[in-house]
Amino acid sequence: MSVSLKPLTVEEFLEWERAQPFRYEFDGIQPVAMTGGSFEHARTITRLTTALGTRLRPPCEAIGSELKVLTPGRVRYPDASVVCLVPETDGDVVEPTIVFEVLSPSSVLTDRRVKVAEYAAVPGILVYAILETEAPRVSIRRRSAGWEEDAVEGLDAELPLPEVGVSIPLSAIYTR
Repeated sequence: MSVSLKPLTVEEFLEWERAQPFRYEFDGIQPVAMTGGSFEHARTITRLTTALGTRLRPPCEAIGSELKVLTPGRVRYPDASVVCLVPETDGDVVEPTIVFEVLSPSSVLTDRRVKVAEYAAVPGILVYAILETEAPRVSIRRRSAGWEEDAVEGLDAELPLPEVGVSIPLSAIYTR
């Protein structure tokens, strides 16, 4: 006898996940457990959100990885985001303007291939930035540039985010 599991809907996943003690993303079919990161991964996220938080002006705010982003048929927890449309209720889902992912060995293919298409399908996301941990390098995709990849690298470089009126020196994220 074989067991057949029907794929969850986004709504079924959200109901299920909100009752769990741990966080899960939803890949369109099933829950995917969120795993822990490395020290470098955590440090990069912390420095990024700090740099954003000291530069952004209302209504935009830097948000960590605690809130969900809905993409078509999927649910993601970006490592960081910039939210300029604050939700009317204190929920667990946001509509970001900018999404950041920090690469790790287990997420590199998903971040570089799958999430690019997912985030591009959300009209409100204007920028998707992928940060390396091994070197000061950020890959950037912008809606205004037809979602083509660009990059900034080196401690003297800056991550320009004109969509929210700021620029982040890579030295603020990567200098130890």
